[in-house]
Amino acid sequence: MKMIKTTLIAGLCGLSALAFAAKGEFGDLCALGLTMGKEVKTDCSVNEMIGGKTYCFSSADAKGKFMTDAPAMLAKAEQNFVKMKK
Repeated sequence: MKMIKTTLIAGLCGLSALAFAAKGEFGDLCALGLTMGKEVKTDCSVNEMIGGKTYCFSSADAKGKFMTDAPAMLAKAEQNFVKMKK
């Protein structure tokens, strides 16, 4: 019985972490994709906290490219996101 409780608790903790990871800015779209005007859906498993906000990426490579000049990339992503949502 103790083992079942431990397994259940561990599973719930894992689900909580997954739920948290899936909450990012731009509706979980890839921030790098938005810099190019593209809507690339992600599961937000690759992400970065910038200014207290979580930004999602479609891959580690996309994140690396974005982080080479994060302030400029973020400004472009925000600009395109607003245009795309109109």
